[in-house]
Amino acid sequence: MPHRPIETTVIGSYPFPGWLELCSTRTDELGPDDADEAARDATLVAIMDQVRAGLDVITDGEQGRFDFNLSFYAYLDGLELESAPRRRWGPPAHDQRGKHALVGELRAPRGLGAVEEFERLRELAPAGRTLKASVPGPYTLAGRIEPSADYPDRYAVTEALVPIVRGELVRLVDAGCAFVTVDEPSMSCYAWKEDVERLVDVFNRTVQPIVGKTYLGTHLCFGNFRARAVAPRRYAPMFPAFLRLAVDELHLEMASREFAELELIEEIGREKDVGIGVVDVKSSYVESADDVAERIRACLRLVAPERLSVSPDCGLSQTARWAARAKLTALVDGARRVRESL
Repeated sequence: MPHRPIETTVIGSYPFPGWLELCSTRTDELGPDDADEAARDATLVAIMDQVRAGLDVITDGEQGRFDFNLSFYAYLDGLELESAPRRRWGPPAHDQRGKHALVGELRAPRGLGAVEEFERLRELAPAGRTLKASVPGPYTLAGRIEPSADYPDRYAVTEALVPIVRGELVRLVDAGCAFVTVDEPSMSCYAWKEDVERLVDVFNRTVQPIVGKTYLGTHLCFGNFRARAVAPRRYAPMFPAFLRLAVDELHLEMASREFAELELIEEIGREKDVGIGVVDVKSSYVESADDVAERIRACLRLVAPERLSVSPDCGLSQTARWAARAKLTALVDGARRVRESL
């Protein structure tokens, strides 16, 4: 698909409306039709906010998920889902996210639910909008699963998840999804200490059947649970290896890092499109359109506008909705100003 100059989009997630947060704490009081209605209504809210902001590419806000990846585990056979995290009190950190126990062969006979989410988005979105679906990659999904005798380490769990995620991606493309993002934040979080060539191989084998059949991107960040990173926030350890990821676009978290390592996008832009986070989802400061325009112009000194898309640093699920709306409006207005000046 053609790339608009300075295309505006989001990563995937969007804040839940307050009433959906309430519903999520009282699921025992909801029937299946109630839950479906709540997800549909929340999806409409997320679509409305994105359309009003003027984004070129929108998502469903992942309103049917508990988190960008947490809901997927319920689709997997062979897991005993955690009943409570190992730590529940004190300052919230990534160690408050528990892990699921392996009790059998990992399978997903019903798929992972992403196709159903995309079909709901397509039904509810205004005509003419470009629609994007996001699926977490197998290495990231493996991070919440405890290894076992049959799957002795994270890579063994990852390998079991590769065909499951691959199958979901194929079904998404077969359903007509023209814009797919495979989120692998764990790859970027742990590239500093892992074999980057192995990570690239895992990713490319996962997406191989859909390469060239959809606009394919990946989001590389450093974690955003409760607006906290989980890793050294440097992209240098990933490159040049990650240039070999079989995607059309690489998205990088830049705003929260004061645009450190921006020079990397010149090299990326010679081979791929570049997605840049130009508003900081970890801060309640609402960027102005001038802030956004200045950041975009800095990017254009290194990459052509036809190669550039702009978005928040990460998903917006951890950001207050009032701030998310304001940041998206500033993002679109800033991009429009620069686009009109080209």
